[in-house]
Amino acid sequence: MRNLKFADGASVPVVGQGTWHMGENPAERSNEVAALQLGIELGMTLIDTAEMYGEGGAEEVVGEAIRNRRDQVFLVSKVYPHNASRKGVPEACERSLRRLGTECLDLYLLHWRGQYPLAETVEAFERLKDAGKIRRWGVSNLDLDDMRELDAPDCAVNQVLYNPQERGIEFDLLPWCQAQGMPVMAYCPIGQGGDLLHHQTMLEVAQRHNAQPAQIALAWALRQSNVLVIPKSSNPAHLRANASAAELTLHADDLALLDKAFPPPSRPRPLQMV
Repeated sequence: MRNLKFADGASVPVVGQGTWHMGENPAERSNEVAALQLGIELGMTLIDTAEMYGEGGAEEVVGEAIRNRRDQVFLVSKVYPHNASRKGVPEACERSLRRLGTECLDLYLLHWRGQYPLAETVEAFERLKDAGKIRRWGVSNLDLDDMRELDAPDCAVNQVLYNPQERGIEFDLLPWCQAQGMPVMAYCPIGQGGDLLHHQTMLEVAQRHNAQPAQIALAWALRQSNVLVIPKSSNPAHLRANASAAELTLHADDLALLDKAFPPPSRPRPLQMV
């Protein structure tokens, strides 16, 4: 598995694991735990979750999956905007740590911008770092104007929507992050498993590489420098395919076909979220 380095030298795999929609159905819990554990074995040791996912249920699933293997995992969680105050951040973090069964998060993100000033949230994050509760902090769903207002060299990452159908960040936000040396974590990198994976061009490029359309979508995002992806899957075959996508290289003619089907932005676009 290829790795990407954060500014502080921490190394993470370019393909991690997402957990959105995990922890919502108790009947699926054992499958979800097993999937995360298989992903770890396949080298996808970055696991992204959030207090929002299943209202803490996903964090509980992750906590079970990483029991006795915490040192193998780069653990990411996110705080709700309505908890992102000076008082709310540490309280939310403690709840997440309890559900995850750990004493420290590797990365803690503001899930999206809300009512509290960014400076107040950053202050709370820095206090958590000083207390040893988190190792680094970052943001999610912040656009270029927000990032400029944040003006925080210690921000480790921006997690945003990015896939061939949603390329708006390529016009300004992604180049800005790359210039800052700030990794971009792409969520929903294969869309949400719908139209994108059945698009004729995706199928054509996949056939060229004897690959699956989801692998093409992941390789497409990973063609960019300083980008990592966090697809979610509970299917063992899909997990293996996701892990191997890191080694897939798309050629110039593949990229030209994809550009024709999914044109890159020619002007600034509002940041898309799901």
